[in-house]
This record gives sequence, structure tokens and C-alpha cells, in this order.
Amino acid sequence: MDVRSQISMVFHLDKCIGCHTCSIACKNIWTDRKGTEYMWWNNVETKPGTGYPTKWEDQEKYKGGWENVKGKLKLRSTGKAKIIFNIFHNPHMPSMNDYYEPWTYKYETLFNAPEGTDQPTALPISMVTGKYMDIEAGPNWDDDLSGSPIYAENDPNLSALTPEQKSQLFAIQRLVFFYFPRICNHCLNPACVASCPSGALYKRGEDGIVLIDQERCRGWRSCVAACPYKKSYYNWSTGKSEKCILCFPRIESGQAPACFHSCVGRIRYLGVLLYDADKIEEVAKKSDTELVEAQRSMILDPFDPEVIQAALENGIHEQVITAAQNSPVYKFVKIWKIALPPHIEFRTLPMLFYVPPLLPVMSSFNGDTIKNMGEGFFPDFDKARAPIEFFGKLFAAGNNSKIRYVLKKQMAVRTYRRAVTVGDIEMDLAKKMLREADCSVEEAEAIYKLTSLCTFNDRFVIPPAHREEAIEMLRDPLEYKQSAGFGFREEPKRGS
Repeated sequence: MDVRSQISMVFHLDKCIGCHTCSIACKNIWTDRKGTEYMWWNNVETKPGTGYPTKWEDQEKYKGGWENVKGKLKLRSTGKAKIIFNIFHNPHMPSMNDYYEPWTYKYETLFNAPEGTDQPTALPISMVTGKYMDIEAGPNWDDDLSGSPIYAENDPNLSALTPEQKSQLFAIQRLVFFYFPRICNHCLNPACVASCPSGALYKRGEDGIVLIDQERCRGWRSCVAACPYKKSYYNWSTGKSEKCILCFPRIESGQAPACFHSCVGRIRYLGVLLYDADKIEEVAKKSDTELVEAQRSMILDPFDPEVIQAALENGIHEQVITAAQNSPVYKFVKIWKIALPPHIEFRTLPMLFYVPPLLPVMSSFNGDTIKNMGEGFFPDFDKARAPIEFFGKLFAAGNNSKIRYVLKKQMAVRTYRRAVTVGDIEMDLAKKMLREADCSVEEAEAIYKLTSLCTFNDRFVIPPAHREEAIEMLRDPLEYKQSAGFGFREEPKRGS
């Protein structure tokens, strides 16, 4: 058992209001430099929708992630036979059209325009070419467009639906959407790290954050193609690749990442998970429907004496183990089992998990009365506005039973709390629903508290970094002072 620690995250989609505050906070801190204009390390998409870059989930187009070929894990985008040919042109890498051409406005026109009868206009200018342009797309161009035949109907996850389900989904009375915020997943089996010819990408041993060494990066861009979530970007100004660093300078000082700290809906949770690194390859080779449970099996019980002993022997600090015991992510993922990984069929084993939204279930009119589509205590989730197959494709690699379990438990907790606070539902009925949803009263109260009444310290359990111990292995800690952050700015050498 090779016990490692991993900073992990949960996004509760039932609470996301799509305000994009997280995106702007990240943009202002990390990607407001030359060459990063088109980068959004944090972005919020509307689902159903094509996302950013366009149709990033379609791996037939982008060839990202891993595939199991005759019992062996192989990168879809590259390999020993492809690396030389793909260095100068990778046919599966997103283009500018897949992202968008970033722009600004010629604001001086508003002040310097000659006197006239019309109102002066600040014309859009490309941030790449500096020329006037017509704006045709943006990083969130399909925001709220739930019924759009251009965006929503081209969501790759709709491939799991029947033609009848698709037509019903886009009927005017059934239109529905939810927000899907995304950052780098800091995966356990990151394809970006495996694909880099320069060895510039690495996973930090003390917390599992995936970073790019800017000194070693040679701009091959293999990471851009290999990442199935398209969260690695190429800086056209410096010739280096860049990605979300999970605000590690903030985490090292005990602060939550900027996007977490600024979240208006308080949907974001961060904590430590202990996992068995010996199981990574075994889990990644599982069949699609087994992947969710297999990944959960890797996550270790931080209260188990054997796990604690193995963690200490592996150099994991006692305070990290304590943080793992108090981790909100551990509760959502391992104990309550209501947080699921996005597109685990890509086999990168993401460490960002989502609580699926409890979307409305369709109702029907019978004369003057409204009849809810239900069977037994619970509504029929197969008749929800967003088909359960859609969520199964997005969060469970097609294993719809995992989605039903999550939705059932959320509905049971909601009903129980309504019985407690409003009183229009009998408590005996609420408790029966909890039992059918594999949930106790104590667990329902804990889910309610962490979901609705959580404090800042409840949501973010950040262990002391003890960077001094890691730094001592590499260099003098005194010399390392003031060198944290995104400070490397040297351009790559192109030869003599």
C-alpha cells in the first residue's frame, strides 16, 4: 500500500448560480498577461452545451486521455510512434476557432472621436493581431442557451439519448439547463504529465497538484492535446504551456484558491484525500461502468490505524492526516457517495468531483390538478427534465445507477428537512425515504449542514504545507524565499 495525499475538490452543482465570479477572479490573478488572453483556467459552461473549447468532450475529435488497448493503458493523442510526427503539427489540438479569438476595444475612440450627430462607438480589436474584427465567439458564448440548435443540441453527452429523448429535451415546455464550472482536475493519472516529451509537467509529491516547470517546457504542446478536459494551454508569447496551478502559493499559506474564495454560491469544497497509489493502473484499466466505484476504492480511510501508519512511513505529516480526517471532500465522495468525477471514462482519474443537480421532474395536468411523475416515495428521475442518461454520460461513464443513487439521496434529505422545518410532510414518511435512499437521520443532518450552513472553515480544510521539509530536499529554504508564484518569464531559446 503506497499511501499518498491529494488536494481534492467538490463542486455542488445544485448551488451554482452561474455568476462567473470564479472565472473573473482567476483571470485577474493568473491570466491577464500577454499570450494568455484566450486562456480561462476556470470557466463556467452551460449544460447542455458545447463548452470551451468547442466540444472538448468529443475525444473522437481531440484524442485526449487514455484508452485500454488489450490490457495496456495508452495515450490516445500520442505515443512513441507518433511523437516525432506530431511535434510540429498535432492534428488533434484545438485551434483558435475552437477556443475564440480574444479581443478588446479601442476605447480612445470614445474620447477622441470628432464632433458629430451620432454616438461614438468603441470598436472591437483582436488581441492577437491588433486589427479590427467581428466578434463571432467567446469563452461562454452559449451561456444560458438551453434550447439552442447550435450549442445545446451539439452537446456530445446527448449521444447517450434516444432520438425521442432528444426531441423531448428540446421541447419548449421542457427546456432546462444547469451550470458546469470547470478547472484543472489535478488527476491521479494525468495524461498531460505522461505526454510531455520534455518532462516539464509533474505532480507534486506533497499534495498532488499538477504543475508545469516553465524552465523545462519547450512548447511541444503535447499536454494540450493529451488533456481530455483541455485545461492545458499554450502561451503564444513565451512559447510555454500553462495551466491551472490551484493557486498553490495561496494553499501553501493556508488560503483557499481564488476561485474557491470568491465563489458567491459557496458551491466549492476543498480538502485532502489519502489514496493508494499502487492501485492507479489497476483502476484505470477497469471497464467504464466499474470506474466510479473502482476510483472510490482507491480512497483510503484516514481513521484506519493501518492507513495512518503507512502514511506516516511514507512521509505524510500528522497534520495532513488530521486534515484528511476533517476533509469535506472525503465525506462527499467516500462516506455519502454523492459526488462523482467528470468523464471518468477518460481514465485520468480526476480529483475534482461534482454533486449532480437535482433538476425538476416533469409534471402533467389532469383537469385542474397537477400530477407529479412519481413512483412510490420518490419522483421518477427518468422523467426529469434532463434525462438521467445525460448525467450518466457526464458523471458516471454511463453507469446510471450511480446517478439514481445520488439523486435519490438528495431528494430524501430535502424531504426530511422539509418535514423538520415546514412540517407539511409527515416525519415517518421522510424517514422512510431516508432509509430507501441508504441514508440515516444523522447523515441527512450532516449533509444538510455541510451543504446549507457550512462556514468557511467547513468548506476549506487546508493542511499546513510544510514546504520547508520539501524544499530542503532540493535547495536551501532561505534561497527559496520570494520565489513562489508564476515568476519565470524567460523566453525559450530557438537555437543559434
